[in-house]
This record gives sequence, C-alpha cells and structure tokens, in this order.
Amino acid sequence: MGLSLWHYLPNLVTIVVIVTVFRYLLRGVFFLKEEIRLGRLTIEGFYPDWANPTYQIVRVMVFAFLLVVIFPYLPGSDSPIFKGVSVFLGFLFTFGSAGSLSNIVAGLVLTYMRAYKLGDRVKIGDVTGDIIEKNLLVTRIRTIKNEEITIPNSSIMSSYTTNFTSAAPTLGLVLHTTVTIGYDVPWAQVHQLLIAAALGAEGILPDPQPFVLQTSLDDYYVSYQLNAYTREASRQAVLYSRIHQNIQDQFNEAGVEIMSPHYRAQRDGNQTTIPADYLPKDYVAPKFRVDGGGS
Repeated sequence: MGLSLWHYLPNLVTIVVIVTVFRYLLRGVFFLKEEIRLGRLTIEGFYPDWANPTYQIVRVMVFAFLLVVIFPYLPGSDSPIFKGVSVFLGFLFTFGSAGSLSNIVAGLVLTYMRAYKLGDRVKIGDVTGDIIEKNLLVTRIRTIKNEEITIPNSSIMSSYTTNFTSAAPTLGLVLHTTVTIGYDVPWAQVHQLLIAAALGAEGILPDPQPFVLQTSLDDYYVSYQLNAYTREASRQAVLYSRIHQNIQDQFNEAGVEIMSPHYRAQRDGNQTTIPADYLPKDYVAPKFRVDGGGS
C-alpha cells in the first residue's frame, strides 16, 4: 500500500496543481463579474444584470472541464467498476433532472431576453405582482395582497408576460377605464369631465395630458375610454380607485348620469340616479304628464 501511494504521488501533485490553476481562474472570472455587476466595467451590448447568470454558466463549465482534466489522474479511473458507476450516475442524473433542466434552460432564456427584473410589476398568465426573486429554476411574485406565488420558468416560457414597469419611467404607463354615458350629453362635456377626473388623482401626469377615446356607439349609450399616464406602475390599484372616485364626483356635480349599469325608466315620475347630496335642496321628482286630447 505504501509503495502504491508513493507511485501515485506524481498524479496527486498534478491534480493539486490543476485544481489550484482552476481556482485562480474562477477568482479572476468572479472579479470580472463583480466589476460588471457594479457598473465599474462596461462591455457594449452586455447588461449588468447578465453578470450573475453568466458567471454561474461559466462556473459550471469550468468545473465540468476540471473534472474532465483530472479524471485520468484519479485512482482506479481505468477500472471497469469505476467506469460502470460513472455511467450509472450519469444515467440517473440525465433522467432525474429532465424537468429541472427544462426550467434551467427557460431561466437562462428569460434572463438574456430581459423580460423583467427584480422589483418590476408584471402580469404572468393570470398572476399580477412584483418580482421578488428570479433564479434558474423558478420566479417568485408577490401580489398586491402580499401573496407569494412561485412559477416554474418553463411555465413562464409557455405563457405570456406583461411588464408594466419597463417603459413607465420614460414613456409612462397608460391607465385606462371605460364609462358609458347617454346620447343626450354632449361628447365634449364628457371629455372635459373625464380629463378633469384624471388630473385630480395624485400620481397622474399632466404631461402627456390624459385623453379620451369614444370606443363604441351602443344602443342606449356611448362608451368613453379615459386614458391617463403615470410613472408609478406599482400603484395601479390605488390610482384606478382614485380616478373612479373622481369620475363619480365630477359627473354628479355636473348633473350627468353614468349609464352603467343600464337604467330602464320612464323619466317622468322617476327620481334621478344622481345622489341626493348633489341635487338642489328644492329638487322634486317630476310628475307624470297626461295630455288630454280633443274628440
């Protein structure tokens, strides 16, 4: 045994030297990764958020190459038993990690596609929330109700992703809501009221100015779509609520009824749908009018 150990010492020294070289190689790659991630080193066309996943890929490749290089120097590497065990372990790894590999490949694709980053407000399938973690296997989202949802990367690749944050700081995110107003109200007045309601909500940008689109002419009313810009993509729920509150106030103060839902009523003899707080104190519901005809 001592003689065998003595003859193996050159191979052991070779393995130590190879491992040392690869160790310092990984340190150099890690240093470059940190410099790129922190923005101290820039490479045209290479984004800082690519630094970590690229380092992980290079690290795996370096370790794989290291194993290939030192494999011939391992004791018993030429024995049939060692080769059989290696093939068996490779077989188990291949079939046991099939699902994980698909998620890893999808995670790499999503990273280099730059579909989203940490902190972005996104909608993936039916889930809407903020990205709190993304790795090679899964992406985690926290909804506005503080629910943490874990989505496999392969599922994200097979679905669609809506990013509300990416263009909000520069172009602005457009919030839109639709109201239906009767044909008896001039469209210019409706536009004015809707724009005033949007501008009255904190977080809505005055420039670009909100605008209104008339999306359809229905049987009993006209559909008006209000569009307003904001840079606060993560506050959509609050902004929508404030816009809707302001719409109700603006239209009630102007004496304009919102025809959602439908109202089927004979106007003579019926109370208006405007809340009583907005009506004159001497308001009285109109009576039925009956005109007598001559014989």
